[in-house]
Amino acid sequence: MGTSAPRTGAVAPAVYHRTAVVDGRTVYFREAGDPAAPTVVLLHGFPTSSHMFRRLIVDLADAYHLIAPDHLGFGYSDAPPVTEFDYSFDNLTPVTLGLLDELGLERFALYIQDYGAPIGLRIASRRPQAVTALIVQSGNAYTEGFTPFWDVLFAHAADRGGNEAEVRKLLEPEATRWQYTHGVPADRLDRLTPDTWTLDQALLDRPGNKDVQLQLFYDYQFNLDAYPTFQEYLREHRPPTLITWGEHDEIFGADGARAFIKDLPDAEQHLLDAGHFALETHGDEIAVLIRDFLGRVLR
Repeated sequence: MGTSAPRTGAVAPAVYHRTAVVDGRTVYFREAGDPAAPTVVLLHGFPTSSHMFRRLIVDLADAYHLIAPDHLGFGYSDAPPVTEFDYSFDNLTPVTLGLLDELGLERFALYIQDYGAPIGLRIASRRPQAVTALIVQSGNAYTEGFTPFWDVLFAHAADRGGNEAEVRKLLEPEATRWQYTHGVPADRLDRLTPDTWTLDQALLDRPGNKDVQLQLFYDYQFNLDAYPTFQEYLREHRPPTLITWGEHDEIFGADGARAFIKDLPDAEQHLLDAGHFALETHGDEIAVLIRDFLGRVLR
């Protein structure tokens, strides 16, 4: 099941753009594929949204049921101001769980990237029997993956007023574009569409949204406190895991990918000639890897 190549000449599967209300907040999500097929939940990172999965959803929808939500504060989901919602990874997690419950999803694979990793691994450690497989792309569960990029963020976490001007630079157009372009080999730069960083920046520039992002920058430090719980989940439950990680990622370094092997020695690891947003330049390769992997582990 799910091992064949995409059908040549077939009509592209429809992608549906939907919303659900979770605890009074509107959550936007993309959906494709037959709901009777195995489900894959796709959890995005910063500063993007479910838009990062726009092509992967189409690539896999002939064999799988895909759900890709936007976290609160991102994409087209509600983005209440920080005075009305306490933005933390602990608080974003039940919103995603609430969406999955609203959709009646009891079993699913998780694709986790960047911010999607601490949210997805909280879900997995709380509901281990629900998770059929993990697909990990540039999403840390170990301290080995942190690069010098994080120095300014951890300094901000220690003293929020001390370097806010430096941290705010990470929310400006140059930094948003860099997240997509760094680590990309020269022969693949023309695969990058400016639509990605242009959309991300437009959403970052909404009134009040940069305060949301600053709050999540601050809160990220508390994910490290949860790493032992995540690692215990991985050791105890040994979910089938595929790692597709940009080897040249300067945000979550490749050592973060290698660290998973300590607790998941059977994980399938692929370090790609890519940066942080590997789907943008290596989406075809990743889709093939996922199709092969899920076709074997979900049979």
